[in-house]
Amino acid sequence: MAPLLLLFLCSLAVAAAAAAPLPVNPRRSLAAQSKGDMAAMAAGNPMVAGAMNDRLKAITASLAKQMDREFHYCIRNMDEEWDTAFNFSSDPTFLTNCMKDTNGDLPNRVCTAAEMKFYFESFLEANGRKNYVRPNKNCNLTSWIDGCEPGWACSAGEEQKVDMQDEVHFPSRTLDCRGCCAGFFCPHGLTCMIPCPLGAYCPGSALNKSRGVCEPYNYQPPPGKPNHTCGGADRWADVVSTDDVFCPPGFYCPSTIKKIPCSSGFYCRKGSTYQTKCFHKGSCKPNSANQDITIFGAMLVGALSLVLLIIYNFSGQLLMNREKKQAKSREAAARHARETAQARERWKSAKDVAKKHAAGLQSSLSRTFSRKKTLRTHEPASKGGTAAEPDAKESAGEKKDNNLTDMMRSLEENPEKGEGFNAEVGGDKKKKGKHAHTQSQIFKYAYGQIEKEKAMEQQNQNLTFEGVISMATEDDIKKRPRIEIAFKDLTLTLKGSKKKLLRSVTGKLMPGRVAAVMGPSGAGKTTFLSAIAGKATGCETTGMVLINGKNERIRSYKKIIGFVPQDDIVHGNLTVQENFWFNARCRLSADMSQADKVLVVERVIESLGLQAVRDSLVGTVEQRGISGGQRKRVNVGLEMVMEPSVLILDEPTSGLDSASSLLLLRALRREALEGVNISMVVHQPSYTLYNMFDDLILLAKGGMTVYHGPVKKVESYFAGLGIVVPDRVNPPDYYIDILEGIVKPSANAPANVKDLPIRWMLHNGYEVPRDMLQSASEAESSFRGAGDNTAESIAGEVWGNVRDIVGQKKDEYDYNKNSENLSNRQTPGILRQYKYYLGRCGKQRLREARIQGVDYLILGMAGICLGTLAKVSDETFGALGYTYTVIAVSLLCKIGALRSFSLEKIHYWRERAAGMSSLAYFLSKDTIDHFNTIIKPIVYLSMFYFFNNPRSSIWDNYVVLVALVYCVTGIGYTFAIFFQPGSAQLWSALLPVVLTLIATQEKSSVFTNLCYTKWALEAFVIANAQKYSGVWLITRCGSLMKNGYDINDNTLCIVVLVANGVIFRCVAFFCMVIFQKH
Repeated sequence: MAPLLLLFLCSLAVAAAAAAPLPVNPRRSLAAQSKGDMAAMAAGNPMVAGAMNDRLKAITASLAKQMDREFHYCIRNMDEEWDTAFNFSSDPTFLTNCMKDTNGDLPNRVCTAAEMKFYFESFLEANGRKNYVRPNKNCNLTSWIDGCEPGWACSAGEEQKVDMQDEVHFPSRTLDCRGCCAGFFCPHGLTCMIPCPLGAYCPGSALNKSRGVCEPYNYQPPPGKPNHTCGGADRWADVVSTDDVFCPPGFYCPSTIKKIPCSSGFYCRKGSTYQTKCFHKGSCKPNSANQDITIFGAMLVGALSLVLLIIYNFSGQLLMNREKKQAKSREAAARHARETAQARERWKSAKDVAKKHAAGLQSSLSRTFSRKKTLRTHEPASKGGTAAEPDAKESAGEKKDNNLTDMMRSLEENPEKGEGFNAEVGGDKKKKGKHAHTQSQIFKYAYGQIEKEKAMEQQNQNLTFEGVISMATEDDIKKRPRIEIAFKDLTLTLKGSKKKLLRSVTGKLMPGRVAAVMGPSGAGKTTFLSAIAGKATGCETTGMVLINGKNERIRSYKKIIGFVPQDDIVHGNLTVQENFWFNARCRLSADMSQADKVLVVERVIESLGLQAVRDSLVGTVEQRGISGGQRKRVNVGLEMVMEPSVLILDEPTSGLDSASSLLLLRALRREALEGVNISMVVHQPSYTLYNMFDDLILLAKGGMTVYHGPVKKVESYFAGLGIVVPDRVNPPDYYIDILEGIVKPSANAPANVKDLPIRWMLHNGYEVPRDMLQSASEAESSFRGAGDNTAESIAGEVWGNVRDIVGQKKDEYDYNKNSENLSNRQTPGILRQYKYYLGRCGKQRLREARIQGVDYLILGMAGICLGTLAKVSDETFGALGYTYTVIAVSLLCKIGALRSFSLEKIHYWRERAAGMSSLAYFLSKDTIDHFNTIIKPIVYLSMFYFFNNPRSSIWDNYVVLVALVYCVTGIGYTFAIFFQPGSAQLWSALLPVVLTLIATQEKSSVFTNLCYTKWALEAFVIANAQKYSGVWLITRCGSLMKNGYDINDNTLCIVVLVANGVIFRCVAFFCMVIFQKH
């Protein structure tokens, strides 16, 4: 339809020329002037071009709706496309030449709307494979004139009135058949002319006698007609069908009859109407079809590498300055602590003097007003000496016991004694015993005393009795919440298989004591501690668990419960101090000052003996770090820095030597002195370690209690059962060997191994369940009787396992979801945790710079290979190269995204169980990965674009690549979280290939629209197709129609890719929260 409208330009030009004022020859009348003279005069009239454009715009407005309806998928702006393809006002020479050649008969030779519609319908029906149209009124089996041959046309005659806008009827064109004018093409089977669009080169043809074809076209003159010469161009079609009329590469065609070679420093693509200047003049020789801009890609890579290097070095310097600042804060805290200790001693002396005066004043008042009160006042003095003697003793005792420096030194050097320290309150000595305070609390107390001392120095002349008593009775030391856990008849049964993991366990875990849980393999030691911590999932729990005597859920106290897993779950690419500092900031109270948090971290580092490696990386499998024993202590320290009230450890001494185990247990003893309830699973402790425990819980196979009580009484209890530990044998080893069946009790022992749990329950007066009283023979016969229904048992077992898994998932979700907080500790909110997570992820990425560099290198090499091998083809608008681009970028970016979550899932599970925010963790990871979302498209395009040089701009390609990388990163998150690492990598490699094949083989459908590769490929092709206009119009429309693309969907493609990225991120977060390990 578009060429039809422009063909009116020819007739309008003739009409405009005829309407213009013409000079009159007095010797001839106007009617006698020839048509050739009229055409010649019209060619020199400057009003012709203006008149043609005005008439053209009017016709375009009348047919715009119909054209938009039929070609909306390939034409975005009809007026703009019209001007680009058929605006000949700049050089209408071919029109005037044609009018001269036809003696002004051009309006009777151009095609009408019906003929134009007929031609394009025939072309589309044949998909461009045929070079002729269907039979019609002028060209059929009974009438085939010379004008029906390719490159020829005929006139309708002056007598016939031709309506150019008639879309139904064909005019009769059989007169004056001759070759097609230059600048026009005459289809095979039609007897009219159609103007060639801009970007085409349509000269007259000449016969090549050796080949017998009319060059530069490929049609042959009809045989047996010697007078039938070669005419003009025969057809305009898509470039795949024929490129005869396209301006050849290395040339540009400002009009359809001019072909000019490209100059040096310029390049001309196929179908160009002007020459494009090269970025670098030397890179384009004469007749260049494209420019070599590889050097600019290399420069972009170099600039990007320099920027990344600067960022890396700057970040390293920033981290170094941060570490120096933290070191200064540690030194300041230590110096402040020494000063506060000295200040507190001076303040105590001042209080002693004030209390002496207060006691003297009280004594004199009592003697004055009451003799009885005076006697009562002197009564203690009579027992302890004179009134001055108690003061002297009190002062001496205070110097001996209440010196803060001595207390701290005693606490650090002899933690295993559990003596604690004495703190004076109101003039009396209040024995703290094993409920000593942490260093941070001591220092915080000392800081407060400094302020009081300053106030004291200003007001020491005006101390009143009430003021002295008030200051003497203040006690600002904060205590940790004390939690006592009591359990009665605690039984754990798998929900599906009904297997009992624990059976009738009764006892109590006291604050301030260290309890060891021992037993043979399969005794349920870890299960017992998990049940105490509320982490037993997939089980049906019966019995009673009391928290401080109240029936409350232990999960309501999870913010002050520390659970140390058996595996060393520590971030290997962080230092020891960074691991501790992150946990302290996220898990300590939000209102706790930063100075106090620093002191807490310092206390843990010192107590665990990690001062020498505080700034060393923990290490990973690929990168060696600290030793295994130190790593185990860091694993424990992660829970100690949050100052828990309950600390549960699963085999913390496994893999440690005796010295490291002793150091670790001493640190735990110090925690117990502060009132922490500590329970731990231990395997084969040495005798020294064994004696450092307060309580022992000994379990037999099947989860039954054999002993639960003080360590000091265990030997006497078993001795009463006839089980005596031989000389030079470690008691816990001997008991475990008996429970394992390796060592048998003596024949004189009144009880055998199977009766030990029942003996313990009877010893304490517990009710013994009936099933525990069944004899082994009865159990064995019962087992044999149940073996008849083997198939039914197997099916029941499978179904039971499925129910166990489902129940476990539900319990894990219930435990991790937000519940009532009874711990009275408000940890930082999501935003602050997001800030902390962001800083940690940033450090980890900086220390993985080498891996990131390898990713960028591989991506750049992929860009070089695809840019070199898969050149952008004008026939398909670069679809092949962009298809490979979608696959390569999807694969490489997904593999990179897997590392964000696949390697840290176990770390996340531990942090989430501790009460940290899952949303903050996920958002921080995604935020840091946005850096790759921005940089990776630049790295790839710096190679692919500058090696390939497509017609679309680098910005258009960059926007599509950013959306694609964002989309596939979300898919990579989902695979990393939902699958195991091996399966996730396999899915990441297969998915883009499969989806790309589906997107390229099938037309638009529901399933195809669900493939993100379809939208990415469409966005690339549309961005490139927009740059093809003029002579490329048919090629563009045919290609977009074949693939089911719409040129107006460029923004939609970007939105769909981004929406896919958001959706897959939501799916990944859902999987991260719901699905955990078994």
